[in-house]
Amino acid sequence: MTLFLTGSESFIGKNLIRLCTAAGTPVTGIDSVPASAKGFVQGDILDPAVADAIPEGATVVHLAAISRDPDCRADPKRAFDVNVGGTLNLAAAAKRRKAAQFIFASSEWVYGDVRNDEVQVESQPIDLTGMKSEYAITKLVGEQLLKLDKGLEAVTVLRFGIVYGPRAQNWSAVEALANNVYRGNEIKVGSAKTARRFIHVDDICSGILAAQGRRGFEIFNLSGDTLVSLGDVVRTASEILGKQTAVGESDPEKPSVRNPDNKKVRAELKWQPKLDIRAGLTTVLDFFAKQ
Repeated sequence: MTLFLTGSESFIGKNLIRLCTAAGTPVTGIDSVPASAKGFVQGDILDPAVADAIPEGATVVHLAAISRDPDCRADPKRAFDVNVGGTLNLAAAAKRRKAAQFIFASSEWVYGDVRNDEVQVESQPIDLTGMKSEYAITKLVGEQLLKLDKGLEAVTVLRFGIVYGPRAQNWSAVEALANNVYRGNEIKVGSAKTARRFIHVDDICSGILAAQGRRGFEIFNLSGDTLVSLGDVVRTASEILGKQTAVGESDPEKPSVRNPDNKKVRAELKWQPKLDIRAGLTTVLDFFAKQ
């Protein structure tokens, strides 16, 4: 089965292409910037002509989006045009090309503000009126519109956890903290107990590939196996580098914890993350060392 990616030049897109190539899986796609690999093209997900780039019967993996919340907040109209309008246009194109499946990259942020003791599961109701993130709203609206689109036989929504990995920019807290440990910079956080189910880019990509072949409309949290705190990240990076690193906290007793459970994806897709935080941080620190 051929995969067609949007956002093929993105961090996740490039890593997914690498895994597909290694596995011998045919893959092509588009991005809004010039393509860096043969078989990929520059294109606009808002252009109806995007259908011409989709191979007949392909699995569409929709990664493209305005994904930084500050960018969405600065220009909400553009965010909705791209994240919602682009998704609708791509869905129409997928139907024209008789796509076998539409895999939609969503986010754990669709759960909105959560309590530290909560666990987020795919079946829970979500109150849009309490959301404070324009980005999260665009993703939740995209999910619902795809659910209502009866012309798509298979829609698989993957709510990504916080993704990290070896990259030079657009860092999550993991890369930012690892960089400070690597360079010996002063480290300050709100609370070292702040925690997420961070997930390495390689595991995100393997999860996308594991989602191939599903039918109907489904939602899966694609997240790490365990909660990892900011303190854990600093300690682990320091251990790998053989350093001792102090962490300054401005509000130690007010952590933020988000806990999107991955039991459903583990059970139904027979997938699980392979890189724990130590293995994942090793790839990040090795990347820094080569720069």
